[in-house]
Amino acid sequence: MADPKGFLKEGRQVATRRPVDERVNDWKEVYPDGGIGKTLLPIITTQASRCMDCGIPFCHQGCPLGNIIPEWNDLVYRNDWEAAIERLHATNNFPEFTGRLCPAPCETACVLGINQDPVTIKNIEVSIIDKAWESGFVRPVEAEWLSGKTVAVIGSGPAGLAAAQQLTRAGHTVAVYERADRAGGLLRYGIPEFKMEKAQVDRRLEQMKKEGTVFRTGVNVGEEITGDQLRERYDAVVLAIGSTVPRGLPVPGAELGGIHQAMEFLPQANRFAYGDTVEDQIVATGKNVVIIGGGDTGADCLGTSIRQGAKSVTQLEIMPRPSEERPAGQPWPTYPMTYKVSSAHEEGGERVYATSTVEFLGDENGNVRALKVTEVGPDFKAIEGTEREIPAELVLMAMGFLHPEKAGLVEQLGVELDERGNVKRDLDYKSSVDGVYVAGDAGRGQSLIVWAIAEGRSAAAAVDRFLTGSTTLPAPIPPTARPLMA
Repeated sequence: MADPKGFLKEGRQVATRRPVDERVNDWKEVYPDGGIGKTLLPIITTQASRCMDCGIPFCHQGCPLGNIIPEWNDLVYRNDWEAAIERLHATNNFPEFTGRLCPAPCETACVLGINQDPVTIKNIEVSIIDKAWESGFVRPVEAEWLSGKTVAVIGSGPAGLAAAQQLTRAGHTVAVYERADRAGGLLRYGIPEFKMEKAQVDRRLEQMKKEGTVFRTGVNVGEEITGDQLRERYDAVVLAIGSTVPRGLPVPGAELGGIHQAMEFLPQANRFAYGDTVEDQIVATGKNVVIIGGGDTGADCLGTSIRQGAKSVTQLEIMPRPSEERPAGQPWPTYPMTYKVSSAHEEGGERVYATSTVEFLGDENGNVRALKVTEVGPDFKAIEGTEREIPAELVLMAMGFLHPEKAGLVEQLGVELDERGNVKRDLDYKSSVDGVYVAGDAGRGQSLIVWAIAEGRSAAAAVDRFLTGSTTLPAPIPPTARPLMA
């Protein structure tokens, strides 16, 4: 273990972000010196020393991947960085993604967190992988033998990438299909650069290519290649197509110009940050912007709008403002719904809670000019006399997603869907169609990146067993497991 008295001697210390007035003028990550991990290295060993010899490490249970957190904390404390990344990679294919994007349910399950600030697990994790890349510890892992079996993975988000890497390393010939022009799924086009620079994605893709994974981008499976053709060409298919049908808001005026889904707005901004030419780009420049939805995607829209020079930004949330302390009904070690301030919230904008949009108001040209909103009570019913207007020339809908797209591949394969519209699967990640498996949001519903990677790894183990009769690949979770985050 790390220092037995570390948690008594050291307080929690997290990475310091760049000054707001500096970072809002560029698209680089909000942390200095090339990333969170490098920023933390001078203090990270003392932070790792705070990990207790707690007997039963509940952080294991808090992490869907089953990361063996106390072990790599101890290795960091002892400055054995190469052993630390080996231990971390044993359970997590892409710790640079989770270390930047995961909300860290492991930390809210930390035993130290019962009556003190928990260990900075997420910061330690990203420090390990950033140090590993810098030191040359991340190398291609080539299969010892080839099985002669072929697998198609549809979708190159975190679930698809995890499944593909595991199956390639198991000796199968794997092709990843992605309809966008670049691989990465929402990691590439849904996450802003200031939250995770895409160099993090690119170098993982290079590692996977060297291991033998083939990427076929710009291919819309279901049109350019049908479900029947997939099944003819490949011995197994993994659906990792995500949950991409957005939730709408059926109120008067929803058809007005200037109202867009977040996933229309954010990918265009990412392309612009790459230097791509974006025709008719949706921009917030000089506009009053209203974001409907108080989650991470809404915060991404907020930070992007500020960098584009919005006149004002208001983020609406129908739920009441969470408390800053753990609610009594969400006891340790569950994930509590508490008030959080992301890097984007530090940069500006107004957050409005317990408020519902009842109508979009338009101008004479058919474009949105304002939202009519009302305050709501605990039952989400409007409170009489609280109606007001919020000016808006751009409205961004960030209310989450319903289920995968059904038209095209899903219909062609004939897979059964559950009552929520997700692809139905059994305890082995198998769909109702033989040889077709499903991982991530496509089967689970909208969830976290850490669950996507865990499901990708688990589905890979199931596919390997299907193809060869047995597997040595780890399977972190059964598909019936639900996240502690509701």
